[in-house]
Amino acid sequence: MRLRSPMPELDGATKWLNGKVSREDLIGKKPTLIHFWSTSCEVCKDTMDAIHRLKKQYKNDLNIVAVHMPLAEEDYNLDAIEEVAFDFHIDQPIYVDSDKVLSGKFQNEYVPAYYLFDRSGLLRHYQIGDSGMTMLNHRLQRLLGKH
Repeated sequence: MRLRSPMPELDGATKWLNGKVSREDLIGKKPTLIHFWSTSCEVCKDTMDAIHRLKKQYKNDLNIVAVHMPLAEEDYNLDAIEEVAFDFHIDQPIYVDSDKVLSGKFQNEYVPAYYLFDRSGLLRHYQIGDSGMTMLNHRLQRLLGKH
């Protein structure tokens, strides 16, 4: 997915956890962070605290949506996804992407991966892996006019 690409529709989920959101729900008032993770990804679990910090710091200024993208056979187990989400306090909406519909729309092959969209739904920042959370925060502050 290229910078300034519009946010794809959030249809085709295997299941939604913690409530369902649409593209229209996310565009207009706040930037949106969409982060891809997987139950078998230890790095994803390690970086979840950084997501929680962003959620707390920008609770009124940022939409956050998690996307569970399977990497291994055990990642298709819905009970395991729910258990990991509970254990790691992932309470934002979770799009379960067992058929990799949204992963395909984002052209995403990696977890963790972070996509930051501006208020109008255009992609402004993308990164993969566990490094660069400072850069993500910097880009978010810029979108919010706080930098």
